[in-house]
Amino acid sequence: MLQINNLNIYLLEDLRLLIEDFTFSLNKSDKVALIGEEGNGKSILLKAIYDKKLIEDICSISGDIFTSNENIAYLPQAIDEEVLKKTTEEYLHENIPYEFFKYNLFYKLIVELDFDEDLISTDKYILTLSGGERIKYILLVELMKSPTIFLMDEPSNDLDLESVKWLENFMKNLDIPLIFVSHDIELLSNVANRIIHLEQIMRRSKAKHTIASMTYQEYVEKRSLNIFNQTKRAKKDKEEFDKKVSRYRRIHDSVQDSLRATKPNNPEVGKNLKDKMHTVKSMGKILEKERENLAKVPDYEEEISINFDEDINVPNGKVILDMYLENLEISGMTLSKNINLKVIGPEKICIIGKNGVGKSTLLKIIIKELKDLNLNVGYMPQTYFELEEYEMNAIEYLSYDFTKDEHSKISTYLGSLNFKREEMYRNVKSLSGGQKAKLFFAKMNLDKCEVLVLDEPTRNLSPLSQPEIINALKLFNGSIISVSHDRNFIKEVCDKCYELTKNGLRLLN
Repeated sequence: MLQINNLNIYLLEDLRLLIEDFTFSLNKSDKVALIGEEGNGKSILLKAIYDKKLIEDICSISGDIFTSNENIAYLPQAIDEEVLKKTTEEYLHENIPYEFFKYNLFYKLIVELDFDEDLISTDKYILTLSGGERIKYILLVELMKSPTIFLMDEPSNDLDLESVKWLENFMKNLDIPLIFVSHDIELLSNVANRIIHLEQIMRRSKAKHTIASMTYQEYVEKRSLNIFNQTKRAKKDKEEFDKKVSRYRRIHDSVQDSLRATKPNNPEVGKNLKDKMHTVKSMGKILEKERENLAKVPDYEEEISINFDEDINVPNGKVILDMYLENLEISGMTLSKNINLKVIGPEKICIIGKNGVGKSTLLKIIIKELKDLNLNVGYMPQTYFELEEYEMNAIEYLSYDFTKDEHSKISTYLGSLNFKREEMYRNVKSLSGGQKAKLFFAKMNLDKCEVLVLDEPTRNLSPLSQPEIINALKLFNGSIISVSHDRNFIKEVCDKCYELTKNGLRLLN
């Protein structure tokens, strides 16, 4: 079984310790969720377990990872471009040579994964598979290796809602140990029975980890309660200690004043006061020892803080969007037809649908429709493609007049979103997906946008950051038009949910 002893991983680019003195044993029945904020080393830890060579160029590693006699399957967060260019049959037989190909296992998995066998051919490229087909295909190939451990990095990314539910069920019923990273709170809550939480504390200068044998929801609740209770106890201890110190100082100053006022011809009084001062100083030493044993405010990674401008107020009767689209097309192919969508006032709507039905394409058309709307419109694309083209840092991206006051305001705001100082000055396209997502929210907030068009807004956000952002969107006084497969986002934020089909939009109950 997987055993990790005293593992340390040091990120060379940031000169930062990501993981310190990490020791862990994987059990047979474990479904381990690896959680933490963006940039805390979750994907790096998975890669280290799978193959240290994958991270040797960017990290310094010490400690031991024992995987003897284990056959590890790995589903990466993003599939390499070279792999995407391969045909499905070519990739299958590269990984499973003909001489080791088990046909009984292959057809068993085809049925279990509900995968279309016709998609495996010499003229079907992995790139052309839908998100759900691609995940099932990679799972098929990895399972053909008869693994004893499965590692999954953001497996629900790029999946439609139906595929996410399928994946969740697959993960729950997997009969080998699983370690996975996910930003999907529902998936975490329904699958994980053990948690590894990676944190960066003390202004992201120190690495901390927590291992807990419990569900995700239990862990979040217990962590919040512990932080609350420890903070409350530390505050109470400090208040009581401060009272003792104040009393001690009054006594000390009183005896000291009396000593100064004692006349030389009254040695007996002077001796008594010196003895008393000796006792007072002993009290001071006792207080110093007591200070060391006071309950400490717990060290933990602070949650992000985000609030949209309260002055934003979209009138209830204002028509934000009244659109009819006869045909939704891409590259000459009709994806859907007869699309009607009307958004009035501060409505928050979500559009769901199967992969490839045209949800992101529809959002881009909606953006054009909103062009003449007399309101500030913010757009968050799914791939952040527009953002990646900017050769600027985060502060520059959010700046307008580049004044000292604006620079200070933006720095403070990015700090509240857990950006380190060096990250604020790093090229935007080199930031993590989660940091880019937070940068979009920051821009929409600073621009005082009244209509938000969001394509998969939570897909790269840590599950521990999501509640804060979801609450901010819930309280947002403007309109939201979104595409998402995040069940928690849909449930908590959206007033209406539409399904995009080949025959237009269908309002769901």
